[in-house]
Amino acid sequence: QENTALDKEAYHRGTSVYVVDRVVPMLPHALCNGICSLNPHVDRLTITCMMEIDRTGNVMNYRIFPSVINSNERMTYTNVNKILSGDAKTQKAYPHLLKMCLDMKVLAGIIRRRREGLGAIDFDSREAKILVDEKGKPKDIVLRERGEAERIIEDFMIAANETVATHMKWLETPSMYRIHEAPEPKKMREFARIAKTLGYTFKGGIQDVHPKQLQALLDEARGQDNYFVLSSFMLRSMQKARYDNRCLGHFGLGLKEYLHFTSPIRRYPDLQIHRIIKENLRGRMNEDRRSHYTAILEKVAKQSSERERRAEEAERETVKLKKVEYMEERLGETFDGVISSITKWGVYVELPNTIEGLVHVTNMYDDHYDYYEERYEMVGEHTGKVYKLGQSVAVRAIGVDHLQRTIDFEFVLQ
Repeated sequence: QENTALDKEAYHRGTSVYVVDRVVPMLPHALCNGICSLNPHVDRLTITCMMEIDRTGNVMNYRIFPSVINSNERMTYTNVNKILSGDAKTQKAYPHLLKMCLDMKVLAGIIRRRREGLGAIDFDSREAKILVDEKGKPKDIVLRERGEAERIIEDFMIAANETVATHMKWLETPSMYRIHEAPEPKKMREFARIAKTLGYTFKGGIQDVHPKQLQALLDEARGQDNYFVLSSFMLRSMQKARYDNRCLGHFGLGLKEYLHFTSPIRRYPDLQIHRIIKENLRGRMNEDRRSHYTAILEKVAKQSSERERRAEEAERETVKLKKVEYMEERLGETFDGVISSITKWGVYVELPNTIEGLVHVTNMYDDHYDYYEERYEMVGEHTGKVYKLGQSVAVRAIGVDHLQRTIDFEFVLQ
């Protein structure tokens, strides 16, 4: 309930934080792993957003109501992916879920096509999965799988979030939206320049950019060696998504209305939305309550956005630290990578498992290199040798810094 000790602590935390081998939860374990968790074969209180979706992906009818759910199975993404890929053993283990899983795949495809038509951007970015031993030491760093099951759940959650956001806007009730504003023209101009150095032409206007322009560029680059370099620079040129009490749309998803509703256990904004929905459903959203939410939501949105950024930073820093620990054991080894960024102090190289290190200009021994900012290139004064974005290179790990969480490479000269 609002203003309880639990609520104040959840507001203070803002979100659950996912660090390498554990979760720092927003709510106590007894709640988030117990009575609030959809454990199989037990009744749980929920709010359902039931949507009727036509073959073009549009929501024809919907209902939002308090409900009781009794979950059939505690499924994993791995098992659902196996079912969908036709793994006979897994399909045999879950015969009662087979039809539903296949229907889900069809429906997710329909929902996704609608969003693609609206201009949603699919960054398809790479994320590191760090495998640690019982002492927390990294054993291996691999790419996190994003299979069909992961995409289905993402599609369904986005559909529910959009439907609830449209509902709240239609009700004209105070609410808290998830917004993502269009990129600033200055950053888009810079990105267009980078895209050009990678061999791509940014088509269309820069002043009033549409998400479809960006998606077209990603589609053109997909499958190329420099795809993830382009995708990463595109992401950096975007505004940060945040929470707001105004409905300003979501550029990246190509949606006019959007909010976060699906995770009230681990995100404070979702919890706030559930409260507002319940007040409306119970007929308690009188003038007093409207005034109350109107007064607090701007502050809650600001706090939630700040806490989210702090959590993301903590997650990023712990991943960086584990990457440093991992590479410390591999100093002297040689790796293949791609040049992900170039600055006047050196060349950044990213390995296939997302580990990134710097070849400092002082470690480029074969020549004196000059940095040409407008072309994003390092050029050797005497040899004329060029290092540019997206180029495949071989590097050797030569040092790490735990405090700065950085990794040093040198080029392995062919």
